[in-house]
Amino acid sequence: MAADQRIVIENCSIATVDAHDTEYANGYLVIAGNRIESLGAGRAPEGLENVVRRVDATGHLVTPGLVNTHHHYYQWITRGLATDHNLFNWLVALYPTWARIDEPMVYAAAQGSLAMMARGGVTTAMDHHYVYPKDSGDLSGAIIRAARETGVRFTLARGSMDRSEKDGGLPPDFAVETLEGALTATEATVKEHHDPSFDAMTQVAVAPCSPFSVSTELLRQGAELARRLGVRLHTHGSETVEEEQFCKELFGMGPTDYFESTGWLGEDVWMAHCVHMNDSDIAAFARTRTGVAHCPSSNARLAAGIARVPDMLAAGVPVGLGVDGTASNESGELHTELRNALLINRLGAHREAALNARQALRLGTYGGAQVLGRASQIGSLEPGKLADLVLWKLDTLAHASIADPVTALVLGAAAPVTASFVNGRQIVADNRLLHVDEDAIARATRAEAQRLAQIAGR
Repeated sequence: MAADQRIVIENCSIATVDAHDTEYANGYLVIAGNRIESLGAGRAPEGLENVVRRVDATGHLVTPGLVNTHHHYYQWITRGLATDHNLFNWLVALYPTWARIDEPMVYAAAQGSLAMMARGGVTTAMDHHYVYPKDSGDLSGAIIRAARETGVRFTLARGSMDRSEKDGGLPPDFAVETLEGALTATEATVKEHHDPSFDAMTQVAVAPCSPFSVSTELLRQGAELARRLGVRLHTHGSETVEEEQFCKELFGMGPTDYFESTGWLGEDVWMAHCVHMNDSDIAAFARTRTGVAHCPSSNARLAAGIARVPDMLAAGVPVGLGVDGTASNESGELHTELRNALLINRLGAHREAALNARQALRLGTYGGAQVLGRASQIGSLEPGKLADLVLWKLDTLAHASIADPVTALVLGAAAPVTASFVNGRQIVADNRLLHVDEDAIARATRAEAQRLAQIAGR
């Protein structure tokens, strides 16, 4: 949409998720080009020029678009496997299959993963892709192409592994890269695809996989590479008790101390899971402003435990939400994580005081923007920010008797998405994607899942 053209959304509840949690029971929002121009209570101002569309959003809640901070798209074509395993056993069971992926499989899996998130309110997505089998094609390019076609804002966390079974790691020997190969390919991906601009649709982060699949040198040199190129860093951290034991046995220290020794704490870093964090670990993350991608459904699916999210937030740690890979969160949707984050954290030490509905919404919006380093651009509805927003339909039977719209969204049934905008461009209408064919994607992902199963001998 041209910069001088406007879309006016009216007659809706609005949760801005700004610094003051400003909300409007009945308000308006004006999009000009790809930015939010104004918003407030009541009707939109009279006399607006170049209004190309007016949306009567009666019965809707408008929120910032959801921001996903951790995912593995390729896992879409291995959903429903190893359903009763802990993390290490699950990885051992699935790595031999994952090591046989190729470009068509990864493209189809990315399409499926992105489609499920986008139709459920995600406007900014990310993918931590770290399996690059030899001669498998342009996997990073395939993922980025799928994101562009879907229309979401996207961060590719270009992952890597160089510690295989022969080195004491978990991946098969043929599923890893060399240290030099991983660093060279990562740098090339950043230089080809990363856009540092304010309204960037594609960014790249440096993302070695995890302590038990990556050498110390790859972590250290990966951090140096990211900072030389001016991009963010991402990895898995403190996900399970077994990981903590692994780090102590191999490195003589726990995961957080190990990460700090390799340069992996800082405001340009975010880590997935962070379930097993003691007070000292949380203090280190707070001191360095290291971010966390909280993945409640995956943590439960793999019996990893309950992350100390209330304590992290109280300490000042930036926390966002993540779907995680769809082999450990088969629904593949982020809006369900709002509810699960609230409910699962109330099973922990803080009980009913752990999180409330507005804190859960903040995790899925502004918190995610913080973690991805884009809080000045997205994550809240404020004039001058990018027009990434969602209209949730809350006037059906599913939410009819819940007076508070934010409570209805977070604790109620999954709300239909009437419209979703990214950069001022609508990508979802009436719970259907506008720019890709969902049915064709379903057929393609089914076919590629079957092909992978045949190749892997499952």
